[in-house]
Amino acid sequence: MRKQLTALRRRMAETGVDAYLVPTDDFHGSEYVGEYFKCRSYLSGFTGSAGTLVVLADRAGLWTDGRYFLQAARQLEGSGIDLFRMGEPGVPTEEAYLQEHLQPGQCLAFDGRTVTARRYHALEQALEGREVRLQTDLDLAGDVWPDRPPLSAAPAWELSETYCGLSRAEKLAAVRRDLNAQGADTLLLSSLDDIAWLLNIRGGDVACCPVVLSYLAVEPSSAVLFANEAVFPADLKNALAADGVTLAPYDAVYDHAAALKADSTVWLDEDKTNCAPWNAANAAGRKIIAAPNPTALPKAVKNETEVANARIAHLHDGIAMIQFLFWLKQNVGRQPITERSAAAHLETLRARQPHYLGPSFDPIIAYGPHGAIVHYSATEETDVPLQAEGFLLCDTGGHYLEGTTDITRTVALGPVSDEMKHHYTLVLRSHLALLYARFLQGCRGSALDMIARQPLWLEGLDYKHGTGHGVGYLLSVHEGPNNFRYASAGKDAVLEPGMILSDEPGLYLAGRYGIRLENLLVCRELETSEYGRFFGFDALTLVPFDRDAIDPAQLSPCERTWLNTYHAAVYESLAPHLEAAERSWLAEATAEL
Repeated sequence: MRKQLTALRRRMAETGVDAYLVPTDDFHGSEYVGEYFKCRSYLSGFTGSAGTLVVLADRAGLWTDGRYFLQAARQLEGSGIDLFRMGEPGVPTEEAYLQEHLQPGQCLAFDGRTVTARRYHALEQALEGREVRLQTDLDLAGDVWPDRPPLSAAPAWELSETYCGLSRAEKLAAVRRDLNAQGADTLLLSSLDDIAWLLNIRGGDVACCPVVLSYLAVEPSSAVLFANEAVFPADLKNALAADGVTLAPYDAVYDHAAALKADSTVWLDEDKTNCAPWNAANAAGRKIIAAPNPTALPKAVKNETEVANARIAHLHDGIAMIQFLFWLKQNVGRQPITERSAAAHLETLRARQPHYLGPSFDPIIAYGPHGAIVHYSATEETDVPLQAEGFLLCDTGGHYLEGTTDITRTVALGPVSDEMKHHYTLVLRSHLALLYARFLQGCRGSALDMIARQPLWLEGLDYKHGTGHGVGYLLSVHEGPNNFRYASAGKDAVLEPGMILSDEPGLYLAGRYGIRLENLLVCRELETSEYGRFFGFDALTLVPFDRDAIDPAQLSPCERTWLNTYHAAVYESLAPHLEAAERSWLAEATAEL
């Protein structure tokens, strides 16, 4: 039993709390959170980026998705916490679990700043009529965390129009047009990437996502940014003020929401606003428009400047990746290399590229059986040496001033079995099916997901994650509302030219190996006919697939042509920027099959 749980239960008893819920989220619904917000990790020992902990006096459970089943099982062993594998048959939801174990008159508590309004309403509905009290103002996890890190206060900075393509004033004007169209008086933004995109600001308050801890209230003729004023240099404060954006203390957002005019209309995204400002705004007769942020779609549809810059970012990233793969192939089995040292070397190579700012997520360098753990992260305890055999899965990415990258390559470090080649080629065929898909305007990513999965489905195989996600521009590497996930049908966005998404099918055999192949794609218009506008994709990522792992006999003539076409583009783009030995290796790696 973890001592952290014992301390929490003691505090629960002192405050009259019977069940305490700890999500992964910060105050902004961010996918990745700063150290201050890692209460769930502190209490449970599970370090994955998704999951919810529920603690009662005599039991505890943690819910997470298929990406983390293996990791969570390992990290929760001996903790006294039961693992609930979300989506598996017979596994109750958190709400069903609470319904079963909470009795009339008992109290469910959580820090309302870390629970979205939608989730709060779902909990309310689930417990309606059971006489269970919800208390939303208790940070019990913080109470029992003696050495809790402070809130981040990294410097904020401005991203110029050279990179983002539109001015802050232009973006604010567009949002105000949406505000007027909805008949709203105030838009309250909580999601950090939406705020950063709208104001053309960036920061360093969240690892791997360059954002500033903040809230933003936009009104017809003014805007208030709630943040730590000390992190803003004078020139940025002046630039914000020139565009009608004033600064206020970070925590003042709650009083601001409570003080809005009683007859006003407030626009809030239920999925991205925590229940504290929501409840403050949802009072005194105010009307709430619960709708997605008007920034979500314009942020997802990259403008021409952003797309052009993204191609530059991927060129630089491709150079670093070729240097890494060349080094890896030349040295594995000849010098000591581990998962962590390989990741460090790749980071060094990326750092040599122009305008590199840092990783876009924690690197996944997973050898052998570790590759079957979808979001594996090597630690000092789990780090293993690489051998000149088997598969190494490398899922990494970087932030550049020109954009964000995310790439996965599975590399044959030496001999691989026929079965491994067969599985690798199946995943490659799935990847190519999406990369070269053509579709009519109005299509959603959920429909294309099924196209990508067909080669695997035909053999009774699958993977427990989406085939792809939207990617931000120097923002979150996982960005909605666009994705490739059949389970999100009807909830995902219609695909539009300028959207950047990942294409990353995979296959994972627990205890043996994992395979994932990922490029970033940009949606573009191909042609217009009597049947409508046809769209397709360009590959932004410029890195070859490993010929040593491919079984050419499995490829159809069309698939072979697609692969050769892609490899030719990779060589043409990267060769002029490489040293002679690297260029020679790349020529072999991209030779026609």
